[in-house]
Amino acid sequence: MAETIYASDAEKLAVAKAEAMKGLAEGGIPIGAALFSTDGRLLGSGHNRRVQDGDAAMHAETNAFHNAGRQRSYRDTVMVTTLSPCWYCSGLVRQFGIGRVVVGDDKNFMGGQDWVAEHGAQLTVVNDPELIEVMGRFIAENPALWNEDIGED
Repeated sequence: MAETIYASDAEKLAVAKAEAMKGLAEGGIPIGAALFSTDGRLLGSGHNRRVQDGDAAMHAETNAFHNAGRQRSYRDTVMVTTLSPCWYCSGLVRQFGIGRVVVGDDKNFMGGQDWVAEHGAQLTVVNDPELIEVMGRFIAENPALWNEDIGED
């Protein structure tokens, strides 16, 4: 069976979006991410699991990174995330030199995406209307949980 190649940003974002919806269905925060090679091979995907696992470090990007396993280099990888990466996840992108970041929504939250772009990562912002609506509704309905996730009091 041939390996699926995700050629477009829309196809890649669909993988991250499916992860976000999985997280929401599990009672967690609806943020998903996926790490791809530049030729479109899915290396790993995941979603925010802070609530489900009781693990403050398990953001969507870190879950996708973990599920991708060890890579020799990350320069030729693309991190696709449904929401602008927080400073913690932006640090992951910068630490490992991930070459490109695709953001599905930076209207509900603006993390460190500009900082990673200033330090060499190519940045693409999509602002998908469905993702903006889902995350906006979640934040409005769960302000305490959202503030906990982003480290606000």
